[in-house]
Amino acid sequence: MTSSPTSSLSVRGLVKRFGGLLATDHLDLDVHPGEIHAVIGPNGAGKTTLINQLSGELMPDEGSIRLDGLEVVRESVQSRVHRGIARSYQITSVFQEFSALQNVMLAVQGASGSTFSFWKPVAKDPTLVGPAQALLHQVGLGSQANTRVSEMAHGARRQLELAMTMALQPRVMLLDEPMAGMSHQESQEMVGLLGQLKGRYAIVLVEHDMDAVFALADRITVMVYGRPIACGTVDEIRNHPEVRMAYLGDQEEAL
Repeated sequence: MTSSPTSSLSVRGLVKRFGGLLATDHLDLDVHPGEIHAVIGPNGAGKTTLINQLSGELMPDEGSIRLDGLEVVRESVQSRVHRGIARSYQITSVFQEFSALQNVMLAVQGASGSTFSFWKPVAKDPTLVGPAQALLHQVGLGSQANTRVSEMAHGARRQLELAMTMALQPRVMLLDEPMAGMSHQESQEMVGLLGQLKGRYAIVLVEHDMDAVFALADRITVMVYGRPIACGTVDEIRNHPEVRMAYLGDQEEAL
């Protein structure tokens, strides 16, 4: 398979071994500009291992990862962030005792290339406050700007983490189970939010909530034992016999 010239993210021959386990088995993946590309599969299929390799947290043993044609497979997490690959829901810079606004301001500051400085009087810096407030409004948290993270509901924290990822101005967003632990209402709100972002970012979405996947995805890749067994539209994946076999049990009904 050749790389598509329209791919934001192009993965070829990706391999990751853990001892005798082949966690990623010569995987190819293309993520097109502006699309939501869902990656689904049974537990142990290698989905999070894939996300870890795309983000730079885990180095593959073989293969290529290209962002807009540029090889990034050996670059660090921070280097990939600066180039435009950002992972959400694993952010380590969320400060529980800071307000939502302060957290997003720090993300905006980090995106500018500045080092975080807690002694610098940034609280009223308009180059940070304005963009941070705008991002909070975009994710539906405008009214919670001054709420401490430790006092926010689980769903609101996920929205905050998304705002912080958006502050990094990514071209590709990696979302690893964004609906995990959410109530039905919170999941519905997140689906609506991600739907609004469609077209603005290329998004790789790993998610077990099949209703959310079917509502959001432009294309779906199905992984089993570290390799993709199918890639297509929602309707193509729903009706794919090998996919249905891979989802025997609870997931079969969802498909």
